[in-house]
Amino acid sequence: MSPDLWMLLAFAGLLIAGVPVAFSLALAGAVGILTGLSPAMLATLGTNTYNSIAKYPLIAIPLFIMTGLIFERAGVAARLVRFAQALIGPRHGGLALVAVLVCMIMGGMSGSGPADAAAVAMVMLPSMTRAGYPRPFSATLIAASASTAILIPPSVALILYSIVVPGVDLRALFAAGLFPGVLAGLALLVPALLVSKRYGWEGGTPVEGAERLEVGATFKQALPALFAPVLILGGLRSGLFTPTEAAVVAVAYGALVGLFLTRELSLRDLWELFGEAAVISGVVMLIITLAGIFAWAGTMLGTFRHLAEWIIALTDNGTLLLVLIMLAVLAAGMVLDAISIYLIMMPILIPVMQHFAWNPVWFGILLAMNIAIGQFTPPVAVNLMVTTEVAKIRLEQTLGWALLFVVAMASALAVVAIFPEIALWLPRVLGYNV
Repeated sequence: MSPDLWMLLAFAGLLIAGVPVAFSLALAGAVGILTGLSPAMLATLGTNTYNSIAKYPLIAIPLFIMTGLIFERAGVAARLVRFAQALIGPRHGGLALVAVLVCMIMGGMSGSGPADAAAVAMVMLPSMTRAGYPRPFSATLIAASASTAILIPPSVALILYSIVVPGVDLRALFAAGLFPGVLAGLALLVPALLVSKRYGWEGGTPVEGAERLEVGATFKQALPALFAPVLILGGLRSGLFTPTEAAVVAVAYGALVGLFLTRELSLRDLWELFGEAAVISGVVMLIITLAGIFAWAGTMLGTFRHLAEWIIALTDNGTLLLVLIMLAVLAAGMVLDAISIYLIMMPILIPVMQHFAWNPVWFGILLAMNIAIGQFTPPVAVNLMVTTEVAKIRLEQTLGWALLFVVAMASALAVVAIFPEIALWLPRVLGYNV
């Protein structure tokens, strides 16, 4: 049996056995080195792991994770919800519309789907339950809407994509993700509103005991939160700071908002959040680090080249192959997180992308949209796990609603695939290299 096959079988077997993804990648890479290269090459493991993590843009990942945690603790989500409720008012599906809009705005601060889902679910689920929405529906809608966080800038997933794929401008990726992210949110909103009207949830009258909210007052309270995406994207566009520096600015701004404006954040809370962000970032960085062993072994053995050649040989029809790749990524997204998918699949997909001359920015957005669908698709749906825990329901209760929203977001993905300019128009207008 070839070393390529030994390495892939070892990786698959370790995953099935329940070994964490990071260690599965490292051990499978070691198997590839032992079977296909010299055992003496194991001495390079330290260098390979260091080279995987020693990349300046990676600094942005823990910082944006910290940003999401700060805004969640600072009461920003609650203020955004109150403003959106005052703006939309009582109507069929009004709270569903609020949930989607707030998830999209929060995604423009955190770049992380699970953080977005947790913050919005804590605020929205009680209100939606009182208004008559079933908890499985509410939990699934929030989980699906929070998945737009990996599309709407800043996005942790797109930061990683820009590192894995050489020559891709992160600013162009951020700009390219904006309209597809909004389109995905609108696609989720359509079935949510139709279902709300069909079952008569929130029938256009205020919920008993609910206070009437004034647009002006709630807007003033939400203004610091609404300004955060403007600060981040405006600074990037003006050239005032780089994407990594934008993450630093976002953390500082979030801390100032929490400490001095909303005053729901204390120095003790801030210290605890640094620890929480360190733990989450450590998990992410460990996956990236140990994946370097797998990537190096796969490159030296030619595994990725062989797999890419096999994929290209399947068909000369680029459209058909793109559909097959999207289905494969969707299946991977149902069991793996976005970071693992990028690190495992991109070394294989880059030669395929180059062979068919697919625009790397557009292709990256398609992958991100596909991975976003996986974040709320059982069995391993990270966003859905968060919201079902908050709602105190079982994951199985959300399956029917999840399928409905999968179809909705898949429709948005198909539109972006057919019309690439939805993703590429804004980066071109802003003068980025696409």
